[in-house]
Amino acid sequence: MTVCPPTTTARGSGLVVPPGEGRTLRAAAQHVTFKVTGAQSSVASSFEVLVPPGFDVGAHVHARSEELFYVLEGELDVLAFEPQVRSADGWREWQSSKGERVVRATPGTLILVPAGCPHAFANPTDAPARMFFQSSPPPDHERYFEELLTILSADGPVDHDAIAALRRRYDIEQLTPLRHDQPPRSQ
Repeated sequence: MTVCPPTTTARGSGLVVPPGEGRTLRAAAQHVTFKVTGAQSSVASSFEVLVPPGFDVGAHVHARSEELFYVLEGELDVLAFEPQVRSADGWREWQSSKGERVVRATPGTLILVPAGCPHAFANPTDAPARMFFQSSPPPDHERYFEELLTILSADGPVDHDAIAALRRRYDIEQLTPLRHDQPPRSQ
């Protein structure tokens, strides 16, 4: 089997990225491994994301981007619907006019988020969760992750103003805040 390097794809050739391969960006709040970038695909960027306990991406919406999430390990609370009321906090309590509510996603759960659909994920457990994440069109989310993890890696408290400006640049309307708090430990 021929393994293509993760930085290029030749015409007529595919891309194979072995386990553990790809460029990884790390911050206390998230680890993101780039699996497929805009350099390899005109359709979508693909990532493996490690979501630590207490991380909450916050409810948000994209006007143009479509996203797909697939839970590989652990559990995440997920939202993927338009709520009756977009309150500024507490997306976990939101409900749609059809009665949809936030669900606990376990391994094997797939979440498809079309453009314009409010969505969020959070890890309420005391164990990390791992997910496969795809965003279209590329390379917006690649650049977003690079800049976000730089902000999250800075010393001191999270600079929420810098994150807000970053999200505005990358088609992200933030509805509730991003948080990274350690959840209470289970007894």
